[in-house]
Amino acid sequence: MNPEESVMRYADEHTSPEPPLLSRLVRETHLQTLMPRMLSGHYQGRLLGMLSQMLRPRRVLELGTFTGYSALCLAEGLAEDGELHTVEQNPELRSRVERYVREAGLQGRIHLHIGDAEQLIPKLPETWDMVFIDADKIRNHTYYELVLPRVRPGGFLLIDNVLWSGKALPDYPLKPADKDAHAVRAFNDFVQQDPRVENVLLPIRDGLLLVRKLH
Repeated sequence: MNPEESVMRYADEHTSPEPPLLSRLVRETHLQTLMPRMLSGHYQGRLLGMLSQMLRPRRVLELGTFTGYSALCLAEGLAEDGELHTVEQNPELRSRVERYVREAGLQGRIHLHIGDAEQLIPKLPETWDMVFIDADKIRNHTYYELVLPRVRPGGFLLIDNVLWSGKALPDYPLKPADKDAHAVRAFNDFVQQDPRVENVLLPIRDGLLLVRKLH
C-alpha cells in the first residue's frame, strides 16, 4: 500500500461510520450496477452529510443521483421544512432510489426528477442554499451557469471529480480525445477566476470543489 492509500485508509478508519441503510445501499450498488465507483462512498458521504448539518439548508439541488447515496447524505442536515431535488438521467435507477428514500422516511422531502439536467434546471423554481454537481463533466460549466444565479448569496456549490484522476493537473499530457479531462481543467480554471465566488479545491477522492457565492 502506497502512502496515499495509507492516508486514505487511516482517514476512513477515523471517520464516523455510515448509517446501516447507506451500507446496504453500497452493497446493493456494487452487486447490481455496472459502475459502482460512481458512488460518493463512505468518506465523501460523511463529508457531504456534515456540510449539510453545518448549513441546515432549506433547498438543496443535486445533479446526478445515481443510486441515491449522496442524496441521502445531503438530506441529513435539511432544515425542518427543507427539501432536496435530485436530477438523474437514467430512468432505470428510479425504483431503487425511490425505495431507499422511502426506507429513509424522506418521501415528500427528496424529489427525484428523471431527465436531462440542462432541460430540468430552469423548471425548478427554487432559490438554492446548496447545490451538488456530479453529472456530465463536459457540461459542468453549463450547469454552473444555470444554477449560480439561483443560489442565494452565501450559498454553496459542490462540484465532484474536479481532479479527474489527476488529469486536471496542468502538467498532465492530455490527448485531444480526453474531452472530459479538458472540460474539467477548463472549468476549474474558470471558477478560479470567477469574481462572483470564492472557492477551495479539496483533494478528497477524485477532487471536490467547494464554492461559495459572494453576492
